[in-house]
Amino acid sequence: MKEVTATGQNVEEAVESALAQLQTTREKVEITIIDEGKKGFLGLFGKKESVVKVVLHPDPIDEAIGFLRNVSEKMGVEIDIQVKNEGKNLHIQLSGEKIALLIGKRGQTLNSLQYLTQLVANRYSKQYMTVLLDAEDYRLRRNETLTQLADRMAQKVIRTRKEVSFEPMPSYERKVIHTALMKYPQIRTYSHGTEPHRHIVIAFESKK
Repeated sequence: MKEVTATGQNVEEAVESALAQLQTTREKVEITIIDEGKKGFLGLFGKKESVVKVVLHPDPIDEAIGFLRNVSEKMGVEIDIQVKNEGKNLHIQLSGEKIALLIGKRGQTLNSLQYLTQLVANRYSKQYMTVLLDAEDYRLRRNETLTQLADRMAQKVIRTRKEVSFEPMPSYERKVIHTALMKYPQIRTYSHGTEPHRHIVIAFESKK
């Protein structure tokens, strides 16, 4: 957080002076008028300048991006970052030559980075933000893999009538499984366990 106290012939001039010092825009600051000032008699006698305090709060998106750049630099990975902000949802797409290092085995590193980036963004955000971090469309490929795996496991449960458990996965991946299997009336799915070991179970739905 940065703040400056500025003066001017009037409140507007004082605010503009503060914005120039902070190199920011009015939308990103909190303005407090300390003294509105006085014009003075005939504009000369008893004249008093306006005084304002302007506080610049860190931008959650800038902080999130800065965090990712810092981590990737320490891992020796040069990245390009594309950001798409949709209300409370922040979509961040990473790309680069060594991007596999940021994805990790089965996306574990990417999942951890997403969790930490969301913590950073919400530390500075006035409203709760959901961060979806992707790297060269890994999430899309992962979703396709999960959907195919779900179909195979569902068919196995229908054939054997025995429950099948998946490996632990984050909530949004579990949602992919649940959604993919809604088309099978012969089975039901439910989540079991506590984070970070929560996993999906597919069970045969016997007809009464």
